[in-house]
Amino acid sequence: MTSTVSNSQGILQPRGYEARITGAFRSPEPGFGDSDGAELVSVSWNQDYTCFASGTSHGFRIYNSEPFKETFRRELKDGGFKIVEMLFRSNILALVGGGPNSQYPSNKVLIWDDHQSRCISEFSFRSEIRAVKLRRDRIVVVLEHKIYVYNFMDLRLLHQIENLANPRGLCCLSHHMNTSVLACPGVRRGEVRVEHFGLNMVQIINAHDSNIACMTMTLDGLLLATASTKGTLIRIFNTMDGTRLQEVRRGTDRADIYSIALSPNVQWLAVSSDKGTVHIFSLRVRVSGEDSHSIEHETSSNSLQGLVTPASGVNPGSSFSFLRGVLPRYFSSEWSFAQFHVPEVTQFFAAFGAENTIAIIGMDGSFYRCSFDPVNGGEMTQLEYVRFLKPETLR
Repeated sequence: MTSTVSNSQGILQPRGYEARITGAFRSPEPGFGDSDGAELVSVSWNQDYTCFASGTSHGFRIYNSEPFKETFRRELKDGGFKIVEMLFRSNILALVGGGPNSQYPSNKVLIWDDHQSRCISEFSFRSEIRAVKLRRDRIVVVLEHKIYVYNFMDLRLLHQIENLANPRGLCCLSHHMNTSVLACPGVRRGEVRVEHFGLNMVQIINAHDSNIACMTMTLDGLLLATASTKGTLIRIFNTMDGTRLQEVRRGTDRADIYSIALSPNVQWLAVSSDKGTVHIFSLRVRVSGEDSHSIEHETSSNSLQGLVTPASGVNPGSSFSFLRGVLPRYFSSEWSFAQFHVPEVTQFFAAFGAENTIAIIGMDGSFYRCSFDPVNGGEMTQLEYVRFLKPETLR
């Protein structure tokens, strides 16, 4: 597999990184609106869940999460995008064509600088692009059987990683500048490969018996959460030594896991699936030494402590847990602490907000904000509902 990179005047570092997105993006081009019948092609959160992007059949739109607001849209006559990858709230986006009648190929990544209102670089491949991941110093392109890692500044190819068939484009990056961690499926079923580039170390984690279906990492890259195609269990691992720290159960029947999210304080985990329920789990994992020296200078997994009891809610367990090892495993499982129900007809992706809230975006063009009781759990309370893409414009 080969790739071709074209660069117009070289890539600049993203500007306006801490600025609000309304200040970073230009006004949309005139001539298009909801009346053009734009179809929703994709939705995706940015790295810290403060914004999300929707790719449509006529371009893309950016939304602020809290408070909810459409902050920008760009409408294009040549079609839309199946991948719109933001870089936090900066002016840089990665775009891959897709959707009805798109004139943009699905094997080409466009790096778009909205300060300049133009594409500043392109990456072309011989096969379809499954995902693109950005961090301040890296561009990562995910194909079905290979991952390419480029330097953001000069587009130099740094790494090529072979993996098992990866049609979902699974890949996670750390986003702290003092850590450089990438996680992706390995070369065997149920395996996760964790690259600690700063340490020149690879950790192979045998996460599940079935193929990996979904994964996420903390922003510092220390913790990894995974689910398999079976969709019943979510497991949390130490990425430094591969230790499994906790296992929680979504249910006993198979499910297609759409998203996994970890709260910034690593106290909660959210999971969405095709069963129409968003689950919140309480985590017993503590990351210590947050203000200490970089993980890149650690020689062991001392940055992660063992399991501790959380200060607030605890996941409910089975009343048969005293028979652990005698009855089937689900009798001793940790079940979800809080739940919210959404329609089963489409995909939903959950993320954590402020003050014990979660936000949920759906491929039906809907946005939910919910709150959960951190002590008692149970059914979550809906705080907000918005249809960000009007029903008549949906597929």
